Amino acid sequence: MDTILPIILAIAGLAIGFFIAKTLEKKSAASLTAEAKKEAASIIKDATNQGENLKKEKELRAKEKFLELKAEHEQVILAKDRKIAESEKRVRDKESQVSGELAKNKKLSDELEHKIADYNNRIEHLEKKQLETDRLHKSQVEQLEVISGLSAEDAKSQLVESLKAEAKSSAMAHIQDTIEEAKLTAHQEAKKIILNTIQRVGTEEAVENCVSVFNIESDDVKGRIIGREGRNIRALEAATGVEIIVDDTPEAIILSCFDPVRREIARLSLHKLVTDGRIHPARIEEVVAKTAKQIEDEIIEVGKRTVIDLGIHGLHPELIKIVGRMKYRSSYGQNLLQHSREVSKLCGIMAAELGLNVKLAKRAGLLHDIGKVPDAESDLPHALLGMQWAEKYGEKEEVCNAIGAHHDEIEMKSMLSPIIQVCDAISGARPGARRQVLDSYIQRLKDLEDIAYGFQGVKSAYAIQAGRELRVIVESEKVSDDLAATLSFEISHKIQTEMTYPGQVKITVIRETRAVNIAK
Repeated sequence: MDTILPIILAIAGLAIGFFIAKTLEKKSAASLTAEAKKEAASIIKDATNQGENLKKEKELRAKEKFLELKAEHEQVILAKDRKIAESEKRVRDKESQVSGELAKNKKLSDELEHKIADYNNRIEHLEKKQLETDRLHKSQVEQLEVISGLSAEDAKSQLVESLKAEAKSSAMAHIQDTIEEAKLTAHQEAKKIILNTIQRVGTEEAVENCVSVFNIESDDVKGRIIGREGRNIRALEAATGVEIIVDDTPEAIILSCFDPVRREIARLSLHKLVTDGRIHPARIEEVVAKTAKQIEDEIIEVGKRTVIDLGIHGLHPELIKIVGRMKYRSSYGQNLLQHSREVSKLCGIMAAELGLNVKLAKRAGLLHDIGKVPDAESDLPHALLGMQWAEKYGEKEEVCNAIGAHHDEIEMKSMLSPIIQVCDAISGARPGARRQVLDSYIQRLKDLEDIAYGFQGVKSAYAIQAGRELRVIVESEKVSDDLAATLSFEISHKIQTEMTYPGQVKITVIRETRAVNIAK
């Protein structure tokens, strides 16, 4: 019993506690529900107030937008009204202008009708006068026919034939006089231009040769240049390609080479070595290499100075370098750069006399012999090679044609070409310009003429242009036109196979037929 009673009390206490907890839970849930309802009512009220405010705001914005659209619409309507008013005003102005033009046209139409009527009256009067004139003319012609015994057509034919013969005779005489005067004037003007051109250009005589003299202070330097067992001189000759002649000539050493560039490199190298005092094979090779580079720079500088002196602009750098190399080239002893400068000046003067482009003429004159300084041997004649270079480096067509045609390898296509040819001949053919052994020169000219005389029908032969042209005159009875062309080919072939000569030889065969009568 003692044990059961506490258990019963505990159970009763638990039941009472559970009941009390349930009661408190229900009260708490009721309180939470009331608060939630109250809060929900507050949220709904706030949402309702916000909705009302938003609605009012939207309505206000809608009214403002309506007012804006209304104002814009009114402005558009006003603009359209203004345009309509302006269009109506222009229409009224046009109508007024058209009315004025119509009135003016009506007035002009009335004046025109009046003038037409006046012209019709005048034409009618002139027709009457013309009929009267024709009647009188016919009457006079009939009287003349009766007096002369010829009809009008016969008299007209005789008069026309007489006038034709007289006009033809006068025209032939006038043409002959004009031709003779033109020939005389042309020859005189050509001689005048050439003489003036030659007189206005200062010329220089040829001084180029195949040796240079290197002067030394004392003969002791010769031994140092030769070196032990000749090793220094052999190294110098191998490096420069120049033959160095050390003989008994006092205070002088001879440098011999056909190439002026190599000869100049050897001369400058010797000067540097002697000045420095250190002369041995390794030093020689170093100095020669530096001197070769110096000469290359000097060649470019010479080319630049030349084109500046002549007033030539825009020349390609490679062409400037080729022009500079001309300083160390010669043709029959004539320095090529001096020759080209001289030809350039001659061409400029002659072009000015003839009213042609002076700058182009100078340019072509300077470049006409660039084919004579190739880096490697070429089978082409120097004129054609120079033309190829000019085309490659962007020169104008007139300049290229003048370069290629100055020895007649191609056809001349501009007035510059014959000017270049003439000026080249003037510069090369003047006394003292070119030098060669006299005996061999004379013998070569005689051989050229003897070859021509060896052919049948040749009456005379002349070697001209310093041996660059052979002019052959044949007998017209023995040589026909076709045979003349064949003869020219055969002579050129024989010269080519039997003779040695520089450049080219032009063979010109002339066949002339003359009819001579004497008026007594």
